[in-house]
Amino acid sequence: MHIVIVEDDVIVRQELKLLLENALYQVTALCEFGDVASALLSMNPDLVLLDLNLPNESGFNICTKIRAKSEVPVIFVTSRTDSMDELTAILKGGDDYITKPFQAPILLARIGAVLKRTHRETKGEPVRFTHKEVELDITRGTISFQGKQTELSKNELKMMHLLFRKKGEIVSRADMIEYLWDNQVFIDDNTLSVNITRIREKLKAIEVFDLIETKRGMGYRI
Repeated sequence: MHIVIVEDDVIVRQELKLLLENALYQVTALCEFGDVASALLSMNPDLVLLDLNLPNESGFNICTKIRAKSEVPVIFVTSRTDSMDELTAILKGGDDYITKPFQAPILLARIGAVLKRTHRETKGEPVRFTHKEVELDITRGTISFQGKQTELSKNELKMMHLLFRKKGEIVSRADMIEYLWDNQVFIDDNTLSVNITRIREKLKAIEVFDLIETKRGMGYRI
């Protein structure tokens, strides 16, 4: 498993690198912070440890850029202990939030838990789904139709993944929210509606107009 460390404090960076290498992970520690998101995406790691306070842009912005194109697990490791920062990290697509100073065994356990969960989600699963000529690509985070393509956010991708897996079945709003919560995406009923609307707008942009069917009082079906 390849883990990339994004941490500008040299001492903490070296400590993390040694800890992970001793745990037999392949480790890359970034030392330059010009375009972190592009660097991370080019490496295609299995997990990212991301600080919040970085020289050129915040970890929140970097995570947003990553989530636009990748589902790689992101664990924030930061000295910021405010609960609103933790909430923002999760809403931005982070998979966990660990505050400094951290205890090495706990950090390793939480890294292992995130890797196990994400590996379990993808192991043996198809990465592309097709329905009515519309293709959902999980690894690229895109949906396409007849040569036209659009990118999906993390929430949108997970929602479409569920609908494609259950194509032909009605998925209730409650089941969809529960599925998202199980996958560390914390949304409420209103946010679900907003995401469905956004997905439909993105589908219209690639000339798909009737993929998602709303069953009043029941849920959604493709």
